[in-house]
Amino acid sequence: MKMLVVYDSFFGNTEKVAQAIGAALDSPEEVGILRVGDVKPEHLADVEILIVGSPTRGFSPSPDAKAFLKDLPNNSLKGVTVAAFDTRVKLADVNSRILPVFVKVFGYAAKPIADRLEKKGGNLALPPEGFFVADTEGPMKEGEIERAAEWAKQILATR
Repeated sequence: MKMLVVYDSFFGNTEKVAQAIGAALDSPEEVGILRVGDVKPEHLADVEILIVGSPTRGFSPSPDAKAFLKDLPNNSLKGVTVAAFDTRVKLADVNSRILPVFVKVFGYAAKPIADRLEKKGGNLALPPEGFFVADTEGPMKEGEIERAAEWAKQILATR
């Protein structure tokens, strides 16, 4: 089964999550892990599982992740199992009264990624997932890398 994890990362946190997801999926010969800017159309050929992740930037995916999703041809993911994730700061860790309001209105990066993957024909395996960083630049909060690996195993279990 051919699987691909596509990610964008600014400080290395989302990349660490993508690597953990890829490692948990299966053998390295069947799993590709690529930064969004490195994905070519041939990488998507015959993919059965596509997982896309981005850091949350301004309540949405990164510009490069948005461009990748926009450039996917319509119906190109028909029959493909898809999943979406992001990295984000936990609201409880931020001392702000206004941030929860903005998050409630605008959300995080994973949901728009999942919506776009479904719009391109993909079958969403699980609800979009967020993994927590300790601060804007990280590091990942304790246990989040392991939680990402478990999430990946749940995606496999849906097939």
